[in-house]
Amino acid sequence: MVNWIWLFFIAASVAVAAINGNMDAVTQAAFEGAKSGVTISFGLISIMVFWLGMMRIAEDAGLLKKLARMLGPLVRKLFPDIPHNHPAIGYIMSNLSANLFGLGNAATPMGIKAMQELQKLNPDQTTATPAMCTLLALNTSSITLVPTTLIAIRMNYGSANPAEIIGTTLAATFVATSAAIVADRWYRRKSPPMIPPQTNLTKPPSNISSSTPTTSGGGETLV
Repeated sequence: MVNWIWLFFIAASVAVAAINGNMDAVTQAAFEGAKSGVTISFGLISIMVFWLGMMRIAEDAGLLKKLARMLGPLVRKLFPDIPHNHPAIGYIMSNLSANLFGLGNAATPMGIKAMQELQKLNPDQTTATPAMCTLLALNTSSITLVPTTLIAIRMNYGSANPAEIIGTTLAATFVATSAAIVADRWYRRKSPPMIPPQTNLTKPPSNISSSTPTTSGGGETLV
């Protein structure tokens, strides 16, 4: 659907430019946009490499495990329907840890793996579980301590103080995450619990013998 929306925007802009005789402006804007995209990408690569390296150092030093232990009780509180020590818990904590440092690109693979693990627990493969909805809400509105991507973009555009947005970003993401958690709890209380699909009960259980009564030598009826 998103691809069709972008296709409509591009086709509409080209059509309007052709009608107004501004095709040269559209061509120039397209090349300038491509140039800016490459420039920003290289700037983002540098900051992403730095923070991913810091995350690897923190992982080797055991800091991420300590952070995971700190987040563990909170994650289990937010996801009460996930079994203890399930692989999804580890991916969720990794996703939240990466989002804390503004590493959205690094958090995305962990979020996808968490969703795949949660799908294995889903009794209805066509409907998202409450845990999936909670993860999506937290991943979208996650509290960000250091918005590294935004800082990198501001640095590329020559900001005098690229890191001045840390305080406002922290406040904004805190409000967003709080609202997401409140909405998630409210919808969890309103939605009925998901029941696993019923198994076929037409076949009698294996531990019950034939229903035809038999008689033992002493005259007692055996079933």
